[in-house]
Amino acid sequence: MPNALANLVLLLWPVVTVYLFRKYEPGRALILSILVGYLFLPEPPTAYDFPLIPPLTKHTIPALAACITLLVRADPPFEWLPTSTLGRVLVLIFVFSPIVTTLTNDQVTVYGALFMIKGLGIKDGIAMVIQQMLLILPFLMARQHLRSAESHKDLLKTFMIMGLVYSLFMLVETRLSPQFNMWIYGFYQHDFGQSIRFGGYRPVVFLYHGLWVAFFCLTACIAAFGLWKMDRANSPNWYLLAGLYLFVVLFLAKSLGSLAFALLLVPLVLLLNGRLQMTAAAILAIIAISYPAMKGAGIVPETQIIAKAAEISEDRAGSVKFRFDNENTLLARSDQRPLFGWGNWGRNQVYDGLSGKLLTVTDGRWIITIGVFGWVGFIAEFGLLLMPIFLLWREYMRRHDIPLSPFVPPMTLLLAINVIDMIPNATLTPLTWLFAGSLLGYAEFLKAHRVAKGPAVQLKWQSVL
Repeated sequence: MPNALANLVLLLWPVVTVYLFRKYEPGRALILSILVGYLFLPEPPTAYDFPLIPPLTKHTIPALAACITLLVRADPPFEWLPTSTLGRVLVLIFVFSPIVTTLTNDQVTVYGALFMIKGLGIKDGIAMVIQQMLLILPFLMARQHLRSAESHKDLLKTFMIMGLVYSLFMLVETRLSPQFNMWIYGFYQHDFGQSIRFGGYRPVVFLYHGLWVAFFCLTACIAAFGLWKMDRANSPNWYLLAGLYLFVVLFLAKSLGSLAFALLLVPLVLLLNGRLQMTAAAILAIIAISYPAMKGAGIVPETQIIAKAAEISEDRAGSVKFRFDNENTLLARSDQRPLFGWGNWGRNQVYDGLSGKLLTVTDGRWIITIGVFGWVGFIAEFGLLLMPIFLLWREYMRRHDIPLSPFVPPMTLLLAINVIDMIPNATLTPLTWLFAGSLLGYAEFLKAHRVAKGPAVQLKWQSVL
């Protein structure tokens, strides 16, 4: 269980957030509040659980504190919704569709003769709406305060620097095993057995799982290479060395998925121009959104994929088959509530009717979302994440009379690959929403500028190039 220090640092984080907003401009304070909180605050079960609202954790407290600070400042006024009609509709569906989920799941769910789960009530509906509002806050704040080229560079640079800092913790745990969370917060946040890989350890530090750590290291690595390519005149050796070092740390993190993503993204960032990177990101986004649709239609070539995995190792093939089997079982379960899902309390899962033992494992974010909120919730969530990529691809293919931000293409690739990673894993984090919101804000700026045929917002482009 979490110790007193774990609860104390979570309680005091709003104070840290207020300090950051007093010391820095809103964009930088927002980045630091959410990123540092995500990296160093303790994971659940460390939380503050108040009546009628979902537990407040490291994933929601930094964003909530930042939002309240911005509301109190009221300069500029907080913008709750995107400018586009599609964006507004998706946000409203994302936040309020759980109301319909609650209304369609008010009955007790029975498994076999002995095991049952209660139906959803008004409290559940309120809690789910609040949870959705808390989850999307980084997206809305980033859209307003991280939409400029200066903020894009600041975002990538902060990720790179924090990646270098976090790498020190990662290297220690690679050698000694994941221990920092135990040493500092008094508990281990996951199954220790999953930290043992290839005869060694993969680091976890203060995150939920080693896969989450590896993906953050991937993000920091690509940020460094993107900065090196686009800003060689200022610190060419520094950014390049940081990228190479982080790539080595990523290799030591023992995550094949993130390492494969790095082998794909590094050449794309270094060799392709901005428009080609945007096209590659759009292709990755299409793949990400197509898999759940293909899976739902039953046309994913599972046998061929398992055979390819067997060429790597039998263990890998067994893991892939296990995922496919669970996805198929969970999709069959979701087909009974296809539009708005089963809601919370594990109602989307499959259980043994006598013992109540859980028979399924939900790994991918997409299958979790479809099971809990249905295809309507899935379209809203993944639509909000992928919409900025397609909007920016459209804008980058057009002719603009202002220089386009050179830092957007690597950011877009990172967002696309994050959504790709959400097929096998539930790696949707506040950082994902931060990137998506920042990119949407920039896409809205470009569209407004193009429509107005003049500079809608004055940006200091030359200062960041």
